[in-house]
Amino acid sequence: MGKPERGPRERMVFSAAQLIRRDGVQATGMRDVAAHAGAPRGSLQHYFPGGKEQLVGEALRWAGRYAAERVDRFLAAMERPTPSGLFAAMVTQWTDEYEAAGFAAGCPVAAATVDCAGSSDATREAAADAFATWTRPVADALTGMGVPAARSEPLATLMISALEGAIVITRAERDVRALTTVARELGPLLDAAVMPA
Repeated sequence: MGKPERGPRERMVFSAAQLIRRDGVQATGMRDVAAHAGAPRGSLQHYFPGGKEQLVGEALRWAGRYAAERVDRFLAAMERPTPSGLFAAMVTQWTDEYEAAGFAAGCPVAAATVDCAGSSDATREAAADAFATWTRPVADALTGMGVPAARSEPLATLMISALEGAIVITRAERDVRALTTVARELGPLLDAAVMPA
């Protein structure tokens, strides 16, 4: 049985996330989102009475959920999960994308934070929620691998921060060097946090 097809609302949220990750919030117009989603322009007001700010917030929350779900998929694909293995999988998702499709897009949450954190409390809060949604499963995974609970959340924050920074550098340099560097250099530190059984 196939996945159910996305309705117009879900397509617009997904499209907004894709356009924001490529162009930023300021350059992403509501009409662009409707066109990208293949949705009637009139449906924007129907589904998003709060306008662009509501749509951006929902796109960021979608991105946070997507990142959190990827953590579960990465773990399921590992025979013996380790902190460095999880981080390497998070990084590989991006290196694979950049090597296959070029360097045009980054993380929509980071893009929205840069564009709007100082001007829109709603967007800043949605970005913070997205990062928290992503951080929780990373921290839980680390705890499950034997990292003390008191260190799991700070290390999850470190992993996500390093990844986001490497994405920005990678896009600027048009080279995956920063991504492969953070995976290689941070991996041993992450594994050293695991308490012996």
